[in-house]
Amino acid sequence: MELIMYLVDAFSDKKFSGNPAGVIPDGKELSDEKMQKIARELNLSETAFIQKIDEENYKVRFFTPLQEVDLCGHATIATFYTLIEKGYINALDNGKRRYYQHTRAGKLYIDVYCKDGKIDKVIMEQKKPEILEKNIDKDELSSAMNINKFDIGIGSKKYDPKVISTGLPDIIVPVKTKKILDNLNIDKEKVKLLSEKLNVTGIHAFTIENNDIYSRNFAPLVGIDEEAATGTANGALFYYLRKNKLTDKTEIIVNQGESLNRPSKIICKLGNSIDVIEVGGVASIVLEGIIHP
Repeated sequence: MELIMYLVDAFSDKKFSGNPAGVIPDGKELSDEKMQKIARELNLSETAFIQKIDEENYKVRFFTPLQEVDLCGHATIATFYTLIEKGYINALDNGKRRYYQHTRAGKLYIDVYCKDGKIDKVIMEQKKPEILEKNIDKDELSSAMNINKFDIGIGSKKYDPKVISTGLPDIIVPVKTKKILDNLNIDKEKVKLLSEKLNVTGIHAFTIENNDIYSRNFAPLVGIDEEAATGTANGALFYYLRKNKLTDKTEIIVNQGESLNRPSKIICKLGNSIDVIEVGGVASIVLEGIIHP
């Protein structure tokens, strides 16, 4: 048995930037155990396994090196970019075409925009945003992040961290300055314990400087110490920003990955209602190979 696999950098049009994901276009004959072993072997934050249902519908499963997760933004962008770029599915020369991915988070649409026969961007629907009411102990959170609890907020204003999910739950944590964000050095074991306690994927920290938005994501519980670009977490962040009136824009760009020397830009926007959030961007295929599972 041979499987074609691709290594794809998502949320950047430059190779060796963005967030790398594994893409297996034909995973229909693979067992759960085999998928997990492949994801562990590739050792990327997520690997996506695709099973074609029909020309518009695709079942997609996402595995970290340690476990399967319900949804993954950057691996979704990588998946549909690759399927179209490599001719597994067709897109328009110009305009938008919609596809659907069937995930453990539900059936979600994917809009692929093309211009002059090339992929301009891939935009994915997020699961309906939820604020999960949980008791977040700021002392415990700040200890896990190795910061002072008074560093939590934006500028001089107080904003509380919240657990929000648009497919995966994360603790959305505002920090007051970019210097604090840049210098974060989390305690991985404490973040794991806190993530288990609150039943979340990890911590998504952000700040705003000169009207630009910057974020960092830490999920050691699922085997990801830090990620260069996170679709679902930034979707949750966009919802947080709008709920707290930190932005009234219907579309923003979040900058992530600077700390890993893999700069990424994640588009976050409203869909056709205030309850629909979309995230997306571009991608670049770095490697194509054969796996012998």
